[in-house]
Amino acid sequence: MLRIGAIEAGGTKIICGIGNEKGHIERKISFPTETPTVAMTKINEFFANEQLDSLGVGTFGPIDVNKSSDTYGYITTTPKPGWGNFNIIGELRKTIDVPIGFDTDVNGAALAEATWGSAKGLNSCVYYTIGTGVGVGVYAEGRLIHGLLHPEAGHIPIKRHPDDRYEGFCPYHKDCLEGVAAGPAIERRYGVKGTELPADHEAWKLEAYYIAQALTSTILLLSPEKIILGGGVMHQEQLFPLIREQLQQNLNGYVQHPMILENIDQYVIAPGLGDDAGLCGAIAIGLLALT
Repeated sequence: MLRIGAIEAGGTKIICGIGNEKGHIERKISFPTETPTVAMTKINEFFANEQLDSLGVGTFGPIDVNKSSDTYGYITTTPKPGWGNFNIIGELRKTIDVPIGFDTDVNGAALAEATWGSAKGLNSCVYYTIGTGVGVGVYAEGRLIHGLLHPEAGHIPIKRHPDDRYEGFCPYHKDCLEGVAAGPAIERRYGVKGTELPADHEAWKLEAYYIAQALTSTILLLSPEKIILGGGVMHQEQLFPLIREQLQQNLNGYVQHPMILENIDQYVIAPGLGDDAGLCGAIAIGLLALT
């Protein structure tokens, strides 16, 4: 069996683990993201003396995934304090001498779901993580999608709900998808964390309104075979039927496919890998580094 190191770097916490080519996780640890100096110390402590075949890094973005770029391996314009223009791959290579794969955490999660999870056997899927921020990973025609950078659909413009007076918290765009639908938006709009709101609170219909808009655009633009919704906000399971209903209303019969019209509960789904989707994604990215 191969031994693949994995780092899932999120906005709130970092998870390090070791797994194999079947996506099985041998062991893992989790700690707050904090500063790069603190994080790198803990990462190096976890992987010290481990015999790895490769390492996969899936991180919050934006990041530079262009291998010919001078800033390949950097976390670039993130608003997270201390992490802007941080050369995470360069720092890892100082202590870990194996092939290293690098991508966004959500691209990794999409790859993991396509390899071992709920999109296994399909040629395409889109993975949304809705938590501290909103990220989107795109797996299409059997591979992850990159272009100028990588998908950043968490920052697409969103039509505001007529009853929503919250301006949005994104420092770049205010009321983009992340700005109005991520966990901090819920907390700032209502004064408490989403986990403290009851399942029948008005917050969840508003959340579904915004998320369904994004999924509508995703379907019309990419036509994925599966849409997977993960992240802390999506632990509120009452969101799924609200999102599906709003999505069908938005499409209004235009996309004539059974997965939309009849089987939408099998189309917009939770991650098959659960909360391990991101870490398994880093393992999958590490496997790509060996090809």
